[in-house]
Amino acid sequence: MRWQGQELGVADAAALPGMEQLNGLVRSVTTPEFAGVTFHEVLCKSALNHVPSVSAMPFDWTVNPYRGCSHACVYCFARGTHEYLELDAGRDFDTQVVVKINVAEVLGKELRRGSWQHEPVMLGTNTDPYQRAEGRYKLMPGIVSALTESGTPFSILTKGTLLRRDLPLLREAAGEVHVSLAMSIAVFDDELQHLIEPGTPNATARLETVRAATEAGFRVTVFLMPIIPHLTDSIAAIDHALTRIKDAGAVRVVYGALHLRPGAKQWFLQWLAERHPELVSSYRGLYPGATATAPKAYRSWLAKRVRPLLRVHGLDGHAEDDNVRGGPVAGLASRADARAAPPIVTTSRGRAAAGPRAANPGARRAAEEASTRLF
Repeated sequence: MRWQGQELGVADAAALPGMEQLNGLVRSVTTPEFAGVTFHEVLCKSALNHVPSVSAMPFDWTVNPYRGCSHACVYCFARGTHEYLELDAGRDFDTQVVVKINVAEVLGKELRRGSWQHEPVMLGTNTDPYQRAEGRYKLMPGIVSALTESGTPFSILTKGTLLRRDLPLLREAAGEVHVSLAMSIAVFDDELQHLIEPGTPNATARLETVRAATEAGFRVTVFLMPIIPHLTDSIAAIDHALTRIKDAGAVRVVYGALHLRPGAKQWFLQWLAERHPELVSSYRGLYPGATATAPKAYRSWLAKRVRPLLRVHGLDGHAEDDNVRGGPVAGLASRADARAAPPIVTTSRGRAAAGPRAANPGARRAAEEASTRLF
């Protein structure tokens, strides 16, 4: 085990570039339990991230207890945020994980401020709050408790099966505030999933988590995202995915084509060249230059495949870009959730309709961490 930077405010000459003066750095830790991953434990000054008003997202606030993610999804849109730490968006994003060890305490203080309007808070729009690091640091129970005690509605989007550990706590919370849960499952072929999302639980494990959450009383949404051109967009693959999602008890599906934002794009195309070189020219046609989204023609073609299958399987669902800009997205916290009844019981405590936003001027880095895209 290696310990670094154990004195607050002291530069660590052995730290990775960009980490030696990381604000609030307590120490950097490696452990055999997480081979190849370094955890950089920091004391954060704030926990709530304000989503820029120009964002298409339906929520205004997020909490991200971790930066970097050992899920190592090659397409992850959040990769570019690691470059602010002078770390790369590739291997470093997967293996250099920043942990906000005091996030629950700081969040509790922020939620107790008189200016807090009890607006919905979203977890999981940047890096996954239930990634493997959560098994070590156990930050989510404190975050959930802080949100619940303050009367703040919230939702969680995850690929992590660690969610099951907290289902009793989340069920309790749902008796007090509006809580929504969503599971992201992009790949249902185990071999491809291992290659493209090497640090994630497989689809079967995630579907078992969906079933457990359903049995706990939640109406779970599955994000079938991203659908990856030429790899997971066949009728057979989509039908197989929806069959399994329905069998697990999910009530709705949100689907969308692959986004390739800066940082993620380079890393994904490198992976594609190694694993599927025959597809590189096609991808350069679909995502030319700095283009991050699949062309409208492809998205329309995809919708014509997915929508009839949703009806066949009796699933509510829609495309990611079907929503009115800034409008509610099923399965995610939205401004409307501040007034909605909780999903399990019919009484709630302490929720208030969203009022004027508390002032929180954010720099570009904070805006990126808050996120304007889901994947």
